[in-house]
Amino acid sequence: MPLGQLFLQLGVVILALALVGRAAGRLGITPIPLYLLAGVGLGAFMHLGRAPEEFIHVGAEIGAVLLLFTLGLEFTSQELRESLSKQRNIGALDLALNFPPGLIAGWLLGLPPMACVLLGGVTYLTSSGIASKVLSDLGRLGNRETPVILGVCVLEDVAMAVYLPVVAALLLGGTLVAIGVNLIVALGVFALTFFLALRYGHLLSRALNVPSDEALLLGVLGLVLVVAGAADLLKVSAAIGAFLVGIALSGEVADRARRQIEPLRDLFAAVFFVFFGLQLNLAEVPDVLLAATLLAVVTSATKFAVGWIGAARAGVQTRGRVRAGATLIARGEFSILIAGLGLGLAPQLGPLAAVYVLLTALIGPVLARFDAPIAAWLTRPARPAASS
Repeated sequence: MPLGQLFLQLGVVILALALVGRAAGRLGITPIPLYLLAGVGLGAFMHLGRAPEEFIHVGAEIGAVLLLFTLGLEFTSQELRESLSKQRNIGALDLALNFPPGLIAGWLLGLPPMACVLLGGVTYLTSSGIASKVLSDLGRLGNRETPVILGVCVLEDVAMAVYLPVVAALLLGGTLVAIGVNLIVALGVFALTFFLALRYGHLLSRALNVPSDEALLLGVLGLVLVVAGAADLLKVSAAIGAFLVGIALSGEVADRARRQIEPLRDLFAAVFFVFFGLQLNLAEVPDVLLAATLLAVVTSATKFAVGWIGAARAGVQTRGRVRAGATLIARGEFSILIAGLGLGLAPQLGPLAAVYVLLTALIGPVLARFDAPIAAWLTRPARPAASS
């Protein structure tokens, strides 16, 4: 593709995102739903070449990594330890409420057993990228319910460190020994990275804290990408690797890194969300729309319940419980990845997951924005019965 055509197509996409972002600002909502719809519109009316699609794909992955890195910067290692300890029971409830709907839906749709297990993974995982973007856009990173949201997302990634190696080995017809080795490697890498981030983060902060802002930006960005890439190659979430780098940094270097990274995060995060819309083939939507809508409604309610109960146990009032529940609803990039593993078993799994992810990614941020009226509606006094 000629360089001029590549720039032209990428420029059109980014300008569309700029217009959408302005519209979201005027409406007072997070731009995520509008980015997603912009992606659907661009995909329907504009056929991107291979080079722009590859650039957007890579940009989307970088966006997810930077979103989780900047979220990690907001928390200290001590806060993370306390959050994970407190949220263990909520993590178990999350698994119990959100994995079975996908499993059952797959069975009702007549999918093969392994495809049903994959659909359970699709419905189980909250999108950490979307959750962190909602928290950032709406200024809620310091809210009391945010550790609950964070704890659920991290525990889900721990569960994925067990789930993905097992599922991948079963799909490839691996032996019990192969499954065990994959599982041990994934869990070992996660545990080691977690330990190093918590124990030696202060040394990393000291090494990166140089006077030059340019050197700081390059050092932090390079480290985040290296850790994320290594985590992905070792079958651990790239995003959770980036998150742990954010946790490891503290003090002055964390503040400076946040200021340096935020513009890049905002750019690539927008690309990350529009990429979902671009992947959706509108011709496949009618066949899966009903199933995806029913699944989205059911699992939006179950995720909302997880956030509500978790925030309630943390002593958060009604409005914060609504925010926690709504922020957890959106599914995202990991759900699409899981569905992609089973396309050989059940081709309809791809469009079903894509429409489902799009619906939940629209529902969650919108409900999170209107937390006040929802909380008022939930706490309204019951009308007294009319006297006969």
